[in-house]
Amino acid sequence: MREKIVQEKIKIIANQRISKEHFKITLRSLKIASWVHPGEFIEIKIADSYMPLLRRPFSLHRVRDNKIEILYQVVGKGSEILSQKKAGEYLDVIGPLGSGFTYQAASRKPQAAILVAGVIGVAPLIFLAEKLAERRTLNPELRTIVLIGAKTKNEVLCEKEFKKLGYAVKISTDDGSRGFKGYVSELLDKELSTMNHGLSTIYACGPRLMLKEISAISKQYKIPAQVSLEEHMACGTGACLGCVVKTKNGFQRVCKEGPVFDAQEIIW
Repeated sequence: MREKIVQEKIKIIANQRISKEHFKITLRSLKIASWVHPGEFIEIKIADSYMPLLRRPFSLHRVRDNKIEILYQVVGKGSEILSQKKAGEYLDVIGPLGSGFTYQAASRKPQAAILVAGVIGVAPLIFLAEKLAERRTLNPELRTIVLIGAKTKNEVLCEKEFKKLGYAVKISTDDGSRGFKGYVSELLDKELSTMNHGLSTIYACGPRLMLKEISAISKQYKIPAQVSLEEHMACGTGACLGCVVKTKNGFQRVCKEGPVFDAQEIIW
């Protein structure tokens, strides 16, 4: 369980375009940076006016030096307004929220952590990858493999960041313009069929159909998988019940019990 949830006005340090549709915003926040865990998220009030009315949820991309970074794609009015924000401005933020990835269990030291990202699904996996890198002192045998999927080579994100952490990175593109031609779930199946996956764990974030396929693959190979779901969230705190998904334990709130779930618990 998390220590605290706070609401605060936090300062924008930078808001950079990193591709045609993607931006990275850096915010200074001592409280949220101290309490957040990989896979959790924050809710941002985009504007002071009534439009857009609802806050927008964003996963934490990176946390360091009392700063939090958000990697986001411009897909609608809210993210378009956010992309126009400047350094020095302030945003009203609530967080950290949700339940993130589990990666610290001492009783089960995985031999390989397999991170699977579908385009903007890389956003929370960099934070997780950095935490896994810190765990190497406790588990020197831990290997981390990163699979990144995109429609074309121009949409591949964060490859350099993963490689700087010393991780093996493989790319898949739908059109074959880079790496494996096909979906990243197909690349995962291909990799697992040839490797000694032993005590491995899969961590994945991306479109729902991709996560459904990864759930089936993890079941086939008998490998635990944690998936971060992308759903529309109205309140972000579990009150409105607008983001529920069907699980083996009944309906669960993505913003509260999730966004990270055991893949085998979801009824796809």
